[in-house]
Amino acid sequence: MSHVFPRNSKAPPIEVSHGEGAYLFDKSGKAFLNCGDAAVSCLGHSDTLVTEAIKQQLDQVAFAHTGFFTSHPAEQLAEKLISLAPGDLDRVYFVSGGSEAMESALKLARQYYLEIGEPKRHKVIARRQSYHGNTLGALATGGNAWRRAQFAPMLIDVNHVSPCYAYRGQLMDETDADFVDRLVQELEGQINELGPETVMAFVAEPVVGATLGAVPPVGDYFARIRAICDKHGILLILDEVMCGMGRTGTLFASEQYDVTPDICAIAKGLGAGYQPIGAMLCTSEIHDAIQQGSGFFQHGHTYLGHPVACAAALAVLERLVDDDVLAKVNPTGDALCEALNQSLGQHPHVGDIRGVGLFQGLELVADRDTKEPFPDGLKLHAKFKAAAFAEGLICYPMGGTLDGKRGDHVLLAPPFIISDDQVQELVEKLTKALAQALPGS
Repeated sequence: MSHVFPRNSKAPPIEVSHGEGAYLFDKSGKAFLNCGDAAVSCLGHSDTLVTEAIKQQLDQVAFAHTGFFTSHPAEQLAEKLISLAPGDLDRVYFVSGGSEAMESALKLARQYYLEIGEPKRHKVIARRQSYHGNTLGALATGGNAWRRAQFAPMLIDVNHVSPCYAYRGQLMDETDADFVDRLVQELEGQINELGPETVMAFVAEPVVGATLGAVPPVGDYFARIRAICDKHGILLILDEVMCGMGRTGTLFASEQYDVTPDICAIAKGLGAGYQPIGAMLCTSEIHDAIQQGSGFFQHGHTYLGHPVACAAALAVLERLVDDDVLAKVNPTGDALCEALNQSLGQHPHVGDIRGVGLFQGLELVADRDTKEPFPDGLKLHAKFKAAAFAEGLICYPMGGTLDGKRGDHVLLAPPFIISDDQVQELVEKLTKALAQALPGS
């Protein structure tokens, strides 16, 4: 009997044996093509340059508390990130993962306004069907009803507006420009209702991951959002924990959408699974307000700037950028999208195939014409996950796509090193799993 507390006590996981390239293996030797570990393993599971960097750092120092020391890997990693970051991002705050990065972003935003003499600003606006982490502040900011429900009495008040979700939100006779206009007007209305002088930040994922399934923005949506934030003196916080670090074909997803954030959260692909690490990036204006004010960011975690994690992330970044692994993302993503459309584009229960780069999603529906979802009690996403795993495929199905309760989608986030043959393997196994998971199969 295991003494590990699993995510799901009714379906505890099997034990992994080892990883090699795009595959994970169980103890029996069965291979699983890993295309769905929450968009983490962008370099696969056996990158020797990354593991060697970890070993070398362990020979130097494993841990030094940031209350006393910085480290060479942290300094190098921060310098490289800022040299590649969009806009005026200038400072990096290293943490252990995405939820910590988002929690740090929210707390920094609040302290920034205190430091500059605007204490009324504390309200956050985010979008429905978003996910920003599982710590209480990040969870409150997220707009997924199912994830929030049982913790609702513990959550701060956050205001949520409609997501930029064309498949469900855009009207039949509505142009892209009209759709964006409507969403921007909704945000402006929410800001005016709350009082612009009380709003601290607008929070969004450039490409929505876990809760919607690789949904990109429409038209100039983010440029318009940036303008609204600037008009009212509101900080724009972009959550790139899942869609960042090359997943969409550029190192930062925001680069594709004519938008630069005041604060940006990254994680997952930053460490590529080799070490737990995340980061919160902010502008020099925000940092300098702290530096010239109290001087102390009233926030912290034990493993801030962990030297081994930073050494691993630096090696990952060097592989992505210096070795140009990032250049494979768009052509491979195009090949994956084409293969998905060839195999499932006309499937009666695949309503939408969407995504950017190696961040692709399928929305499953009971009826393509009406977009009617499957009954939530069917738990199609869970059946799909089990069927795919039995086929030797790790993907990321989720339920509650529409409103936190109804709807099913499948998120695909293959490693950037995936081969053309493995793209075909992915689509073949995905197609078989769908046939097995559907009602009546």
